[in-house]
Amino acid sequence: MAELPQEHPLVLGRTGAIARLRLDRPALHNAFDAGLISALTATLEQLAADADVRVVVLEGSGASFSAGADLNWMRGMAAASEAENRQDALALARLMRTLDELPKPTIARVHGAAFGGGVGLVACCDIAIGVPAAKFGLTESKLGLLPAVISPYVIAAIGAREARRWFATAEIFDAATALRIGLLHEVVEAEALDAAIERQIALLLKAGPLAAAGAKRLVARVAATADRDSIDGDNADLIAGLRISPEGQEGLSAFLDKRAPGWAKD
Repeated sequence: MAELPQEHPLVLGRTGAIARLRLDRPALHNAFDAGLISALTATLEQLAADADVRVVVLEGSGASFSAGADLNWMRGMAAASEAENRQDALALARLMRTLDELPKPTIARVHGAAFGGGVGLVACCDIAIGVPAAKFGLTESKLGLLPAVISPYVIAAIGAREARRWFATAEIFDAATALRIGLLHEVVEAEALDAAIERQIALLLKAGPLAAAGAKRLVARVAATADRDSIDGDNADLIAGLRISPEGQEGLSAFLDKRAPGWAKD
């Protein structure tokens, strides 16, 4: 995998099958602008195509995870045309969908504040772990705006009832609330954050690579399908195919032989 150039708004690190993608605009609290959106989308697409990557960890530099939109970027977009704003919004939508549908398990390491689009990133990740001091906010309504582009992912994470409150009030909420409403899966003390991330990585590496990657597709398909007969048929097709696949055969054989499957890591 090619290294990212200097002066890039991201840092990409690799340790074996683990890719760590860090937002790297600490002076601006890792705020979004067109450059960061483009770079993050392109890097995620690169990771999606890398067969050696099995888990992606998304994190931030400095004090914050991501403070949402860069003020200078917002100032420029306020002066742009409606058509230009639409294209800009579509670029953000592409980023969120790329992360949400990434064919690798993803973990958000939320060590600090996440606002606006930063909340969108957290919601798009499969697993989200934060610290007690982390703060969250969908603050767009204070500006006369709404978190429209990220709304499908945030609503999927926290539910429609909670979203109606937080979208309207723009209220800042803490990590305990984020855990209660489903935005975070776990809250740990800052000194235990890396260990918590490593525990999730270890679990993912013991799962079948195709199974771990396919879990989000299964959830998305079932959640979006109201036809129970169709769900039953599709799921029967899925499990039948998995059982006779090389990965499924290895997993079942390893279980019956009481040994670790070939993909598992110590």
